[in-house]
Amino acid sequence: MQVTALDHLVLTVRDLAATCEFYTGVLGMRVTTFAAGRTALEFGVQKINLHVAGKEFEPKAAQAVPGSADLCFLTLEPIELMAAHWQACGVAILQGPVERAGAVGRLRSIYCRDPDGNLIEVANQLGNHAD
Repeated sequence: MQVTALDHLVLTVRDLAATCEFYTGVLGMRVTTFAAGRTALEFGVQKINLHVAGKEFEPKAAQAVPGSADLCFLTLEPIELMAAHWQACGVAILQGPVERAGAVGRLRSIYCRDPDGNLIEVANQLGNHAD
């Protein structure tokens, strides 16, 4: 038995509106509402379900706390354009562009933090491990 893909993940957040503003304005995701008013962020064929701290949907992680995630997203936009966009949005770039190892090959990445302090990496894929 083996899993084949990630369908969604959950972020616990302090401020739903601030989170939605960041992920839509800075990363270009879409806000969607599902299942009796729950909120998610959609991108590609994945989504991030959002739980407000203290009002989480059950079942939830044993230690569901804002700011504990470290996420990497891929983009087709040149990473330098993404960095310029972040600067225009007033988002501090913590590091990058730097080269990193991704799931299927090399990445060129930049890093920032979302409103809860989660580490956000956005990257361009550079090639496979054999390059």
